Amino acid sequence: MELPAPETPLYSHTLPQIEMWLTEQGCQQDPQSLNSWRIEAQKWQAELVLEIEELVVCYLDTGEQGDDLYRSFRYSLSRQDIQDAVFAGP
Repeated sequence: MELPAPETPLYSHTLPQIEMWLTEQGCQQDPQSLNSWRIEAQKWQAELVLEIEELVVCYLDTGEQGDDLYRSFRYSLSRQDIQDAVFAGP
């Protein structure tokens, strides 16, 4: 399976392509909740949830007082834009 060009909106990807892309980024799928993914980077960790119209990212314990920080990205954004924003960290 091959991914579309990076500038392709995420809504133009099939679910298996999105799952492959998340796996390539180092995310692990939650076996109990298949639309949820987790990633642990060197300085942060996050939960990603594939919602109906957007990708919701929760950076864990990264707010000013150790709170979680939420971001959401519409599927109309390109895969590259979402990748640059999400995987750069909080």
